Amino acid sequence: MTHKKNIFLYPVSLLYGLITGIRNFLYDSGILPSVEFPFPVICVGNITVGGTGKTPHTEYITGLLKENFKVATLSRGYKRQTRDFRIASSSSQVSEIGDEPMQIFRNFPDVLVTVDRKRVHGVNMILQLYPETEVIILDDGFQHRKITPGFSILLSDFERLIIRDHILPFGNLRESKGNMRRADMILITKSPENLSPIQRRLIVKEIDKSPYQNLYFTTFRYKSPVPVFENSIEDIQADISKGAGCGIVLITGIANPQPLKEYLNKSYNEITHLSFPDHHNFNEKDLLSISSAYNDLRSETRYLFTTEKDAVRLREFTNIAEPIRSAFFYIPIEVHFLNEDKDEFDNLIIDYVRKNHRNNRISEGKRDK
Repeated sequence: MTHKKNIFLYPVSLLYGLITGIRNFLYDSGILPSVEFPFPVICVGNITVGGTGKTPHTEYITGLLKENFKVATLSRGYKRQTRDFRIASSSSQVSEIGDEPMQIFRNFPDVLVTVDRKRVHGVNMILQLYPETEVIILDDGFQHRKITPGFSILLSDFERLIIRDHILPFGNLRESKGNMRRADMILITKSPENLSPIQRRLIVKEIDKSPYQNLYFTTFRYKSPVPVFENSIEDIQADISKGAGCGIVLITGIANPQPLKEYLNKSYNEITHLSFPDHHNFNEKDLLSISSAYNDLRSETRYLFTTEKDAVRLREFTNIAEPIRSAFFYIPIEVHFLNEDKDEFDNLIIDYVRKNHRNNRISEGKRDK
C-alpha cells in the first residue's frame, strides 16, 4: 500500500537520520561498547516501522533448532506493563510479557521464552539461570546495538523494500538503509508466491547485497482456523471450509491486516473488518463493538476471525459469552521459502549453531566498510 509522502517532513528525516547515523558510528567505531557472547546468538529484526514478520520467522527458527539444541528466545516484550526480566510460564499474562512472547510460548511451551528491555541483562540472566542454553534467538534485536549477535537476519517487507524507503518521519525507516550491511542474511518477506525469476533478479540487483550476505524470499501461508477458546470444532469445521455461505467478522490489531483481508475475500462473501492499532489492548468497549458487528451479519452461519497475535490478548477475556465464544477463531500463518531455498536456509542456521561454540562473526571484515 503506497501513501503519499509529506515533503515537509523530509528535513526532519534528515535530522533523524543524522542522529541515528552518529549513534551507529559510535557503535561501529567501538566508542560505544557492544557485547559479544561466547555462544550462538541469532538476531531476527528489521529497521522498518510496522510488521515485517519478525515473530513468525523467529518461530520458524525456533522450531528448526529446538529438536537438537537447547533454545531460548529473548524479546523486549513490547507494550507489556512490566520492565524487568521475565520468563514465560503457563500462568503468565500478556500484560507481563507482551503478546508476541506469549504467542511464542503457546506454540513452543518446551522452549525457554524470556523478555527483558535490556537485552544484555536478559542474556546474562538466561546464562545464569539456564547455563545449559545452547542458542539464544533475539526477536526484534537488530537495532539493539549493545549486543553484537553472532548471526543477524534482517527482514524487509516485499511491498515496502528498505532500499526504496526513507527515514522517519518522511518514510518508515528507523535508520539509514546503508545499515543493511550489518546483516549476515536478508529475507524479503511477504513476497507473492508467483514471484517470477525476472522480478527476483531485479530485486536482488537493486538490493546489491554484499558478497558475505545471503538473500532469500519468503511468503506467509495461512493455515486452517483454530479456536481462540477451548471449544470443539468438530461440527463447524465443515462450515468454515465452505466459506461462501458464512458471514465473518475480522478483528485485527496488527500493522498491516490487508494481506489477511485479501486472503479471506477469496472465500467469504460477507466480511466486516474491525481494524485496531498494532498491539492494541482490547477493552470492554471493543468487545461490545465486536458483539454488535457479529449480530449485524446477515448470513445465518457466522464466525469471528482474528490473527494469532490478537488471539493471545482476546483469550484473556473470560466474560465472552456464547454464541460468540464458540464462533471465535484465529488464523495461524507459516513461513514458506520461495525458489526451494528452505534447505539452504535451514542448513546455514543449523551449521552456524553447531560450529560456533564461540560467538564469532560469520563474515570477517564486514565492518571494514
